Amino acid sequence: MKHKIRLWQALLAGANAVCLTAALILTAVGGSCAKSRQYDRAAEDWSGGQGGYSQISCFLTEDSGFKENSIGAVRAGLISALREASISAEEGKTLVPDAYSAEVGTSTVKAAKSRSEAKITAVAGHFFLFRSFRLLSGSYLSDDLVMQDGAVIDSELAFDLYGSTDVAGMDIFIDGEKFYVSGVVEAPTDKADKKCAGKTRRAYITYEGASTISASSSYSDPSSSSDYSDYSDYAPAAGFDKVTCYECIVPDPVKNLAKNSVKKQFKSYEDNCELVVNSTRYDPRKLAKAFGKLSSLAVREKPIVLPFWENASRMTEVKLSFIYFARRLTLIIPILTAAGALIWGYVLWQRNKQRLLKKAGKTLRGLRKRAGALKQKKDHI
Repeated sequence: MKHKIRLWQALLAGANAVCLTAALILTAVGGSCAKSRQYDRAAEDWSGGQGGYSQISCFLTEDSGFKENSIGAVRAGLISALREASISAEEGKTLVPDAYSAEVGTSTVKAAKSRSEAKITAVAGHFFLFRSFRLLSGSYLSDDLVMQDGAVIDSELAFDLYGSTDVAGMDIFIDGEKFYVSGVVEAPTDKADKKCAGKTRRAYITYEGASTISASSSYSDPSSSSDYSDYSDYAPAAGFDKVTCYECIVPDPVKNLAKNSVKKQFKSYEDNCELVVNSTRYDPRKLAKAFGKLSSLAVREKPIVLPFWENASRMTEVKLSFIYFARRLTLIIPILTAAGALIWGYVLWQRNKQRLLKKAGKTLRGLRKRAGALKQKKDHI
């Protein structure tokens, strides 16, 4: 007898199809959004996609007391913790690649005939390993360089000063101090990065370079002259050594080993520090649960000024929390339908168990009898 599909069954099937399609679309959108945040995938890049590493960032307040000379103790503590866990560096690799940075401020950057305002960031360690910047010309800064007066500038600043991005090796002056352009990176193109970075041009210099920048607010600006050879009226600012962002890639063969090791090193700064595990921040289950606690992502309890790349990642977290929470909602009807089908199937089984078992036994005996007949026929042949 042909089964006639009822209206409610058709409607339920349609609702399930729509919900499952929506869930698949939301999954694809969420995955694409998470992958676009290249900044949070440094550990994946470092391991060559093999896993086993965690990327961790620590953001500190301006008055935390964490200085450049604090880095050595953190590195030593992390290496010691890893050695206790019998973890050593792979051949040709640093055990714990790390970087640190801090905003120096907004300064006037000049070339021979042009000038522009730019935000200056002091960087050290493997800073550019953690960034998703695309190098357009020249090279990145490195702690190994003998001369520490290089600057990596973004493409917009390069165009303002020279009308080109191919300006590696050219001279620029930041608040009167002479630097050379080590490299030019593409200005942010990701939507979240562009929103958080704003329109201000950016330049990245070494800590040694930051220490030489003059306190221009206290001295007259000699740049009104086209001759940039004499800056004797400028007095260098005090040594720059503050750190407001520390980030590292740590071997993580055991769950939370990396996180707990880093957390231990910053325990004395915990009232002035926020720790982020970049590698797992876009986990769908965690973000779906965080939807009801969005204030924890949007409101900061500590006076920490985050760099634009971290603000962009937090924007992405909020966006993904909506996406993954919506995905959970779309799965409610399919889950309830599946649960209802299982319950109804169990009820039918209980009602017809004896008849079905009897029929199954009869079918099994028939199969055995047929198999025996086939065997006899084969033996006879």
